[in-house]
Amino acid sequence: MTKNDKEQENLSNWKKSFEKETKKSDAEDFYFSTDEEIDIKPLYTKEDLNNLSFVEPNSLPGSSPFTRGPKASMYTNRPWTIRQYAGFSTAEESNTFYKKNLESGQKGLSVAFDLPTHRGYDSDDELVKGDVGKAGVAIDTVEDMKILFKDIPLDQMSVSMTMNGAVLPILASFIVAGEEQHVGRELLSGTIQNDILKEFMVRNTYIYPPEPSMKIVADIIEFTSREMPKFNSISISGYHMQEAGADNVLELAYTLADGIEYVRAALSKGLDIDEFAPRLSFFFAIGTDFFMEIAKLRAARTLWSKIMKDFGAKKEKSLILRTHCQTSGVSLTEKDPYNNIVRTSYEALSAILGGTQSLHTNSFDEAIALPTDESARIARNTQLILQNETGVTKTVDPLAGSFFIEKLTDEISKKSWDLIEEIESLGGMTKAVKAGIPKLKIEESATKKQAKVDSGDRVVVGVNKFKNPKEPKIDVRVIDNDKVREDQINKINKVKSIRDENLVNESLLKLTNAAKENKNLLEFTIEAMKHRATVGEASKALEEVFGRHFATSLSVSGVYGKHFDKNEDFKNVSKKIDSFGKKHGRRPRVLVVKMGQDGHDRGAKIVATSFADLGFDVDMGPLFQTPKDVAKDAIENDVHAIGVSTLAAGHKTLIPELIDNLKNIDPKSKIIVFVGGIIPEQDYEFLYNNNISAIFGPGSNIIESAEKVIELIIKKNN
Repeated sequence: MTKNDKEQENLSNWKKSFEKETKKSDAEDFYFSTDEEIDIKPLYTKEDLNNLSFVEPNSLPGSSPFTRGPKASMYTNRPWTIRQYAGFSTAEESNTFYKKNLESGQKGLSVAFDLPTHRGYDSDDELVKGDVGKAGVAIDTVEDMKILFKDIPLDQMSVSMTMNGAVLPILASFIVAGEEQHVGRELLSGTIQNDILKEFMVRNTYIYPPEPSMKIVADIIEFTSREMPKFNSISISGYHMQEAGADNVLELAYTLADGIEYVRAALSKGLDIDEFAPRLSFFFAIGTDFFMEIAKLRAARTLWSKIMKDFGAKKEKSLILRTHCQTSGVSLTEKDPYNNIVRTSYEALSAILGGTQSLHTNSFDEAIALPTDESARIARNTQLILQNETGVTKTVDPLAGSFFIEKLTDEISKKSWDLIEEIESLGGMTKAVKAGIPKLKIEESATKKQAKVDSGDRVVVGVNKFKNPKEPKIDVRVIDNDKVREDQINKINKVKSIRDENLVNESLLKLTNAAKENKNLLEFTIEAMKHRATVGEASKALEEVFGRHFATSLSVSGVYGKHFDKNEDFKNVSKKIDSFGKKHGRRPRVLVVKMGQDGHDRGAKIVATSFADLGFDVDMGPLFQTPKDVAKDAIENDVHAIGVSTLAAGHKTLIPELIDNLKNIDPKSKIIVFVGGIIPEQDYEFLYNNNISAIFGPGSNIIESAEKVIELIIKKNN
């Protein structure tokens, strides 16, 4: 008997055993289809490695196409960098937090800025008073940046900054802060995210329209290539796409398509591809699909190597995809939150087995509030345990050669490549983004995922199955928004009182003229920040030329409802909604909104489309509205209810303002207000005392929430 005959006999025997154990006549009955529509078989053999399209099973780490890792030695020589993303309140508080983490084993800094900073507003702007210091650190001037890195040697510490909208004044402030710490720009190391395309797709912390925003990206790549040899000019991010609901194929394809567009932008500056390509980096989310996430990172390196070869890159370093990863925020649950420690741990392991270069592990309480010192310590120690106690650093790419992993890597590569070619056929990602195509596909994916959870097709432990009858009480970090804003305003006023106004105005005028004349904007922004212009002033100087971008809200329909064709609960809620419509001559109307500068609109979009599928008449408010704007729209459009989505901790400021504005405009208004999102339970009483009718935390079932809302509307309108 030949070796092949023996293998066929063994496979035949396995099939017989499988059928006997499962009492099924065909193993294909056990195929599982993923969110990415990849069929997972119950058994993989070496035959699955025949005719692979992208994966070369015999490739080695550190060699093109880098499927097995960007370096030959990987973690056996040096483990991945522990880079915990953090920032809150004032620069002083964040600085203290950073130094504690560095003393406890963290190897690099990753800075989270608050939403006003992202959107190019100063803390004293009335538009942002509910957001200052809530979801990141407030930075208004170089003085704040200097405080942020006080006693942290910038010539020794790698600093990653998640910034896209106000990327020019923030990077300029970092450069000036370094110089005033006697660290020249040529010695600064780290990464600025500078990935504006994904902002137009999902995150929404943009300032200017797509074309001038792409110019800013190219300016930064050009400047850093010339003057900052240790600094990475862009981190091309898929993270926020997955957080917004993208499956792994969408995340991978659109991230690499963004990368292609940024390479073109840099080439348009006359740069040689091998001059800047080695300092492009990537940023991926790591969700709960353990093996798919591993395959995604391996596929990312494989495809990027091909892409860069197609661009004509010649240096090996230019072909390497380097990535930072962060465990999923959207997989964290408010219910039974200690389960999140387990979720984060295996997500982290997935990133490690996939070959990430650095990693952030989320804290277990982030579905409730900003992490406490204790929860952040657990998150950091998760990585230390994985590095020191599991043996994962002892060998390179330990899953290579797995029939399943290699086949899965090839499958996700093929599907992603098809999407990349689709984007290219549209003229590239900038044009696709303007047409709204990626955004709609991601929203459709998000709605499908929510429907699977609500219908029970996907189990989330502690949420829709194996519920904890006694929810634990969790201590949460509380930010005094009013105090932070007051402190920031005082600091702004102090800076303005001692700066030379003539020099500031002159430098801001130069910046505006540079935008008109198509010059490199980072050089002129550095000059303005050096003279102590504020982030808001620098942003407005460019806004005079570029204008502000306002997105058109598009939404999917029918995606949620088709998962519930035979669901009795869905039908019962729809009947209540229909009954109300017949009695009152019109369907119950709901306005779904975000307020303040929080651009995370996944939850709002899912509520809007699912409520519409149930039968509500739904209006979706534009992003970045003030409470006054929302109240005015609600009354003018005669809605029955307002649904507020909040993720950025501004609820204690913005929601009472909304209620007050409703009363001021129409004291007899019957509009009910309900809230969904990240709200600590300790704030519920405050909101109910401010006339909120219902609160739905993360993981709330949409159908149950809709039933509560229609019952409240019926009661109010009887």
